[in-house]
Amino acid sequence: MSKGFATNRLTLLAIGVLACFVTVGVRLVFLHVLDREDLLRFVDKARRQIVVEHARRGTILDAHGNLLATSRSEITVAVDPWALDEYLESDTNEARRSRKRTEEVAKRSQLATLLGMPLADVEKAFAPGLRSIKPENDTRDGKVDGQTKDRWVKLREAVDEPTFDKIAALNIRGLTFERAYRRVYPSGSLAAQVIGYVNKEGLPVTGAEHHFDLYLKGQDGWIESEKDGARRELAQFRSREVPVQDGNNVVLSIDAVVQHIIEDELKAIAVKYTPHFATIIASDPMTGAILGMANYPSYDLNNYSKAPLDAQRNYAVTDMIEPGSTFKIVAIGAALNEGLVTPLSRFDCGITTIDYKGHTLKLPKEDEPFGMLSVADIVAHSSNRGAAQLAMLMGEQRFYEYARLYGFGQPTGFGLGGEIRGQLAAPERWDGLTITRMPMGHSVAATPLQIHMAMSAVANGGVLLRPQIIKEIRDANGVVIRTFGPEKRGTVLKSSTAAQLAQLLTGVVREGTAKGFDIPGFEVAGKTGTTQKLVDGKYVTNRHVSSFVGFFPASRPEVVLSVIVDDAHMPNGGVAYGRAVAAPAFHHIAEQLIQYLEIKPVMPATPNVLAMQGGVR
Repeated sequence: MSKGFATNRLTLLAIGVLACFVTVGVRLVFLHVLDREDLLRFVDKARRQIVVEHARRGTILDAHGNLLATSRSEITVAVDPWALDEYLESDTNEARRSRKRTEEVAKRSQLATLLGMPLADVEKAFAPGLRSIKPENDTRDGKVDGQTKDRWVKLREAVDEPTFDKIAALNIRGLTFERAYRRVYPSGSLAAQVIGYVNKEGLPVTGAEHHFDLYLKGQDGWIESEKDGARRELAQFRSREVPVQDGNNVVLSIDAVVQHIIEDELKAIAVKYTPHFATIIASDPMTGAILGMANYPSYDLNNYSKAPLDAQRNYAVTDMIEPGSTFKIVAIGAALNEGLVTPLSRFDCGITTIDYKGHTLKLPKEDEPFGMLSVADIVAHSSNRGAAQLAMLMGEQRFYEYARLYGFGQPTGFGLGGEIRGQLAAPERWDGLTITRMPMGHSVAATPLQIHMAMSAVANGGVLLRPQIIKEIRDANGVVIRTFGPEKRGTVLKSSTAAQLAQLLTGVVREGTAKGFDIPGFEVAGKTGTTQKLVDGKYVTNRHVSSFVGFFPASRPEVVLSVIVDDAHMPNGGVAYGRAVAAPAFHHIAEQLIQYLEIKPVMPATPNVLAMQGGVR
């Protein structure tokens, strides 16, 4: 070999070595200088992990602390079958390794018992396995002989907390746990439209679950740290930890026993009359607190996905009806409050027409023929013509203003939302007969809750209150952090007028349209209502809304109760009068509430006492 060739070969070799170093140097410049920021973000993203710990949603309770909705903790138990072998490989002492393996195997028998699984199935889960295909974006352990380690094997879902505590105490190598919460409703369909539900995605959909979500949902906690190639946390690199904050508990004004009573009555109504819908509401007249609110049809909150949408509606606030004769408290109360009449004032209710502001108006029909009636008789016997004449004494504008004071034509402010305003046209939009028809509850539409709260204003001394559905908020430890008291919306009547009207309303059950449904010693005051339904813009004679709205005892009211049944089908094909459909249900519920709430009887007012209270006969 010539000397020149050898020199050229060494030169080429030197150049090659130099090129390699230059290439490495250039690559290092790219890695550590030019691409440094991008690569660091990639590495940081690959190693960093955020582990979220879900907050437990607060419970919903009734006024006495009974569970209406709660979150059940359910834990999924899984196995990393390679964990034990990897742990033992780090120990070079064969005897110690054998002892540790024996101890771990012994714990699995206890684990199988706690999980209610055959020991063979548990052992199978702990046997290391391989998969031939590695999933895309899988950053777990690398391949073994061209295959991927099967890292996690699920043992059991929905393990309860007590069982989990026993499993955790075993300290078994390779077990991992994941906690989740499932919303459950212990009483099933009880107060379904009031409580609402949380769907499978964890989103509150309706009722208290939705409208009080800010209180209930809590705040998830999380841990920011780093992970190794097997996606196991490197606790020493934990950089931030935010503790979980469980949701607050919401206490509703609902009384579960009262709710049961009215729902049982609704079921009986549904069986007997198969109505389009029916609503029963019970409340405390002095605070506006809703003690019970029930609707037919209803549904099971635990199986909400199977319930038709109509069953999920809270008909008490989402649908409106013509209130019928229950609306007569507006004209009667207003005329008394303005001093235009006394209970003894008399009107001719036998006439069919009347002169009003230069026009002759046709008065509405009566269910039975009347002659001269006192205001007390107009109330007791529910005279349509009497109510119309009382409204005419005030005129359209003043009568309309009183209807507004009673809360008609405007939302009640119900705390769960979803309510409609109802319909109450201003006088400039009335036709010539409205002044004669609206006082009897036609040409006006209201929700059952609006009708209920209007009667509550009579019961509590003339004050219109906002219906209260929430009582208080408690933190996760049960400490009260906020309370909700009565909210006054306005004054409807003078207290003396309200007391006078309350005594007049006792005549309805004593000798009027609901005669026979009084409860001796408890002064039941109320008003029946029967209104024909509008179908295709016309009133029909074979479909009605039946109602009875009242309170007791009249002289010191403790409960306001409304029973409203839409389109009841009478077994004998007769008219679904309020006294036939709603009054019996009112009476039956009232008897039970008197016992449950321990309402004390009062002596019924005598004629002389009534006279002293304003001339009521």
